[in-house]
Amino acid sequence: MRIFKIFFLVTTIALFNCKSETKKEEVKVEEAKKPNIVVIYLDDLGYGDISSYGATELQTPNIDALASGGVKFTNGYASSATCTPSRYALLTGVYPWRNKDAKILPGTAPLLISTEQQTLPKMLKKQGYQTAVVGKWHLGLGTGIVNWNERVSPGPNEVGFDDAYIMAATQDRVPTVYIKDGNVVGLDKNDPIEVSYKENFKGEPTAITNPEMTTMKWHHGHNNSIVNGIPRIGFMKGGDAAKWTDTEMADHFLAKAQNYVKTHKENPFFLYYAMQQPHVPRTPHPRFVGKSGMGPRGDVILEADYMIGEFMKTLKEEGILENTLIVFSSDNGPVLNDGYYDDAVEKLGKHDPKGGLRGGKYSIFEAGTRVPFITYWKGKIQPAVSDAIVSQIDLLASFANLTGTAETATDSKDILKTFLGKSDIGRDNLVIEATGKTALRSGDWIYIPAYKGKNFREKVGIEVGNFPHEQLYNVKEDKSQQNNLAVSNPEKLSEMKQIFGKLRGIDYTRGVKEVQFR
Repeated sequence: MRIFKIFFLVTTIALFNCKSETKKEEVKVEEAKKPNIVVIYLDDLGYGDISSYGATELQTPNIDALASGGVKFTNGYASSATCTPSRYALLTGVYPWRNKDAKILPGTAPLLISTEQQTLPKMLKKQGYQTAVVGKWHLGLGTGIVNWNERVSPGPNEVGFDDAYIMAATQDRVPTVYIKDGNVVGLDKNDPIEVSYKENFKGEPTAITNPEMTTMKWHHGHNNSIVNGIPRIGFMKGGDAAKWTDTEMADHFLAKAQNYVKTHKENPFFLYYAMQQPHVPRTPHPRFVGKSGMGPRGDVILEADYMIGEFMKTLKEEGILENTLIVFSSDNGPVLNDGYYDDAVEKLGKHDPKGGLRGGKYSIFEAGTRVPFITYWKGKIQPAVSDAIVSQIDLLASFANLTGTAETATDSKDILKTFLGKSDIGRDNLVIEATGKTALRSGDWIYIPAYKGKNFREKVGIEVGNFPHEQLYNVKEDKSQQNNLAVSNPEKLSEMKQIFGKLRGIDYTRGVKEVQFR
């Protein structure tokens, strides 16, 4: 009897362990079903800058492969016509105009995203994902008083990213160093970094005092500290060993993104791959110089396309391409002269970065926020072209659904079926933003309130959309927004104003003539 009891006990324990292991295995299998998610985000890439969206003077075969193998959206939007607000919206699912500080930030700005608020990487971490950002950040770091020689916090790690390898702001702003998980890469403590956006450090050369030291000529706003012969925005002293090499930046970020994939492929991951092209300063690697015939701007677009092709090869070689959802887009529309003389205007030729739209970066017109937008998932998304209205702000709620949860606390809308090509229904309404102005996209229509100020931003050569009268366009019939229907279609104008007023919290019945924001 005693032997039988011992046998029964051992058998029971064995069965329990077996069931336990089976349960663990089931969990592991379930985790494996969750797709990796990669957001490839370009900087200042216009609606017409790639061949799959109509460019004839530039060929971008690797981006085109995503478009031809996935869903190419013709009405895909960034939330803003400038970089910081769009990045804020993408990661938080919140309209940037709700945050008065969501505007283009200096390199010394404090972290824009609250460490308490919901973010895309936080949500995915709760669903078992590893999370990483590689590339441009430009959402602020620290609390406003930063010691770059110690760990800078809070930053990407504090808002949901397990791993972060970034540049602090933009390529044309100091500090010109890479930062890994809050620490400056390659910093020599005997050569500490000092950064200021108010005044220069004594004895340090600038583009104004020492123009002979520059290899790139500034046009406007880029005449402070010189790094690698390029004049920047802001003043920096020290940190020479840590300074990046501009022409190697694209390769550098690619290598980091590839390595992340290789070392984290065993479990689901979210990678935010934020490329720097074609933002100024445009510094293509020597092997891409002259390839486009359009100067550095065209060259760096070809460079970016190459990097994307190499990244896709890595996904395939590592055996995870079929289990990876990729979103490709840009933070805002195009700009040619954005601070440097680099032949972007002179060598443009027949190329139209706007793709027939009106405006560009900084503009409330369509070219400011309507951008290339592609979703790709080999074997899961069928090739299609969609006219649905979609926005980067909706990735949060849509990815929440994809990974088994729900998100209803932000402005993000769950349009997962649309992103996966299973529905043609996108957003009903979308508020777009540009340097303090907002407008409404609803169906085929765009409504722009009256705004004070000049319409033409002369330094960059772009219409920003400031007119003392309201504007109403049917962008399906009038893509380039040439026919203002505000006067001839008062019924539609009234309808659009009511929708816009409700979304923005504006009571038009009280005779509001000009909208005040933030």
